[in-house]
Amino acid sequence: MKKFAWISGLILIFVLGIFFWWKFYFVFGEGVKAGSLNYFVKKGVVFKTYEGRMVQEGFQSPTSGALQSNEFRFSVTDPEVAAQLERNSGKHLELRYKEYNGMLPWRGTSVYVVTEVINTQESAKTDGGTLPVDR
Repeated sequence: MKKFAWISGLILIFVLGIFFWWKFYFVFGEGVKAGSLNYFVKKGVVFKTYEGRMVQEGFQSPTSGALQSNEFRFSVTDPEVAAQLERNSGKHLELRYKEYNGMLPWRGTSVYVVTEVINTQESAKTDGGTLPVDR
């Protein structure tokens, strides 16, 4: 009976370890997103993490007939990437990110973690506060 309990305990620990790895460390997706960096801050009560929001061009809607801004909320774990983002607030950026199945408090408040800034450009300026018109 003792042997059965030990084997069952080890199997349970192994299964829980695999689930924990899959939930928090398995990279579910990788990609690149482009848009204007809206804000970037370092915040938190116990774990100070870098958080940001990028507004992408165009609109998306979860329901037909409604409009919603297309925002990309992300976290950053690398201080060098964070410093680069702090210097480029308001600019058009291309960011490489990893998507996880779950978030960890010391990794940030988002399942999207930016790993690299690929490209930085000045945002398109309009003349006199008017919007450009396609003709």
